[in-house]
Amino acid sequence: MSSAAQSVIHKARRLVVKVGSALVTNSGLGLDHAALTGWAEQIARLRHDGREVVLVSSGAIAEGMQRLGWSRRPNALHELQAAAAVGQMGMVQVYESCFRSHGLLASQILLTHEDLADRKRYLNARSTLRTLLDLGVIPVINENDTVAIDEIRFGDNDTLAALVTNLIEADALIILTDQQGLYSADPRKDPAATLVSEGVAGDPFLETIAGSTGSAIARGGMLTKILAAKRAARSGAHTVIASGHEKDVLLRLAKGERVGTQLMAGQATVAARKQWLADHLQVRGRVTLDTGAVKALLVDGKSLLPVGVCEASGDFERGEVVSCLDESGREIARGLINYSFAETMRILRTPSSQIEAKLGYVDEPELMHRDNLVLL
Repeated sequence: MSSAAQSVIHKARRLVVKVGSALVTNSGLGLDHAALTGWAEQIARLRHDGREVVLVSSGAIAEGMQRLGWSRRPNALHELQAAAAVGQMGMVQVYESCFRSHGLLASQILLTHEDLADRKRYLNARSTLRTLLDLGVIPVINENDTVAIDEIRFGDNDTLAALVTNLIEADALIILTDQQGLYSADPRKDPAATLVSEGVAGDPFLETIAGSTGSAIARGGMLTKILAAKRAARSGAHTVIASGHEKDVLLRLAKGERVGTQLMAGQATVAARKQWLADHLQVRGRVTLDTGAVKALLVDGKSLLPVGVCEASGDFERGEVVSCLDESGREIARGLINYSFAETMRILRTPSSQIEAKLGYVDEPELMHRDNLVLL
């Protein structure tokens, strides 16, 4: 591992730690009290060393399945919500007891994407988390599966952990799983697979080798972890993917020891407001740009004007998040749009000086101002 990677992990003061369902629930056999006790002990030692730690924990649905006697993860949303409601009780009770034994207070925070997509609720969540950290409390975060629906759910806690990393501007994201890290191929199928010890978050090659394997208990796979590292890198956070079965893995990583796969943030940190834009998992629509508009955004750093837009789709209103695509369909940016879908359709290919003639009014000369736009 490079000295830079060692230095960053060693010096990281604010950490987000994500533990997966297989680790928390002993591969679906119910909450593994010994494992949760171990996480709490390590986090307590990190906290006493002056580090701030946020724990993103999977396992509520798996624990609920065990309590309800279900052997397979249900597909029906209402059954998943019921399992989460039952399982969350057990998780909270165990975590609270474990942290209390180390003289620490824990708190529970349940989030949906809707909480972070709304700017005001996003800022409230950030303020709450920062206050808890200032008070020395350990936030335990999970997706609010009891109310989440397909349109607003994060989809996996790897993504949720990355969003939280950006939300609180953490220094590092540690994703603990039942694998040693990212391999060159699936080690369960290819005995010649080798561990990828180091890489740059966002490198497309990592996504090609990650695959999308999951399990009957967990929702995510290695690919979601690679994409989470890419997302966390926007706020300058480095990511480690390591086995939660490694003894004292958090403490060893905090000391700079080489464990698992280290993915470095290889890009400039994105401003907090633009991170919020980039972190939207659902957008309300799409606009397709011609080559001139693509250059204006990517090369010249300019705003998006309606004259450079070829097509629009979706059902968006003024102020909602819309994707910007090039003519090959690749998303190059997203931002807050200044006109509704109906208005946008009327001013496609229109110079800004003619917007008023087309609509009878003009709100802004730009379709998206560069201050409200983030490049991807």
